[in-house]
Amino acid sequence: MNKIVKYSLIGLLVLGALWAAAFFIKSNSKSSVTYETQKPFISNIEKKTVATGKVVPEDEIEIKPQISGIIDKIYLVEGDKVKAGDLIAVIKVVPNEQSLNQARGRVRNAEIALNNVKIEYNRNKALFDKGVISSQDFNNLQLQFDQAKQELSNAQSDYQIIRVGSAGGSSSANTNIRATVDGTILEIPVEEGDQVIQSNNFNDGTTIATIADLGKMIFEGKVDEGEVGKLQVGTPLKISLGAVEGTELDAKLRFIAPKGVEETGAVQFKIEGDVEVNDSIFIRAGYSANASMVLEKRDSVMVIPEALLQFDNKTDKPYVEVAVGSPEEQKFERKDVEIGISDGVNVEIISGITEEDQVKQWNQTEPIKKGEDEEDSEEDSEA
Repeated sequence: MNKIVKYSLIGLLVLGALWAAAFFIKSNSKSSVTYETQKPFISNIEKKTVATGKVVPEDEIEIKPQISGIIDKIYLVEGDKVKAGDLIAVIKVVPNEQSLNQARGRVRNAEIALNNVKIEYNRNKALFDKGVISSQDFNNLQLQFDQAKQELSNAQSDYQIIRVGSAGGSSSANTNIRATVDGTILEIPVEEGDQVIQSNNFNDGTTIATIADLGKMIFEGKVDEGEVGKLQVGTPLKISLGAVEGTELDAKLRFIAPKGVEETGAVQFKIEGDVEVNDSIFIRAGYSANASMVLEKRDSVMVIPEALLQFDNKTDKPYVEVAVGSPEEQKFERKDVEIGISDGVNVEIISGITEEDQVKQWNQTEPIKKGEDEEDSEEDSEA
């Protein structure tokens, strides 16, 4: 009986040891990873850059008054289309008292001078008719009389302009603010009752309205100094508007700034491009936009996905691993490659491999077993 119990215990211990060993081997064993491969292929590749900016009218014209005063009436609103000569607003003149008084005094002096010359003229005309004075003396008096009349007319016109803003016979009063070009009114920054200042040599004057032709738009943006050297005037652009989804406008680069501006530690260069406006899309001035442009282009070259590349830790040179033997053997050989341009997805291969090589995919990972995943989740939740 004791021998039976003894052998039973020994048997249980052996079975337990075998079960523990099997469990240990199973839980610690790792399945081998099978790497997939890809062949290089022929494709066109483009290196692009994107410049951020906005779409604005090519020319914006600011309408300013030629006389100071107060806005009496505004006849148009922002967004209205105008022709050159259309009336936008009318200014009511508030004359300067000192200037008005001086103009009034000038008129009075001209009247006094004219009356004095007129008396002398009439007296000498009678003598001239009787042949008492010579023709030369009478002609001098005639000239003085005509000049006095002209001086009075000028003084009266100046007084009228200072008082009401225009002379009585003027065909275009300074108080009438009119459009100088065809286009659309973008902005009217004043309101009725606002005081405005005339434009002169010492002051830009108050802007009554801003007019632009929305049919002639340009893209204004900035590019980094590392890319500006690869741009050329005439390069095609593709303009994407932030406010109009799914629409691209064609444009052509027309200007590259010769001087850069430092912004947040990087030097940026201003660029401009002529935008081909589509009549089916209404583009408002100031829309934010992105301009995509091709810096370099290669046609029918050998490429691989950029994710297949690796870089040496010491030399920082690119390389790939190419399959050697059958796919089941999973043997790979390192090959250094020379690369060209990249579009962010594919990269040009200049030398190092051929179209027949099978290039190893580096993003292959071992799948996590469901049981192990659940155990790890339980451990994390308990922690």
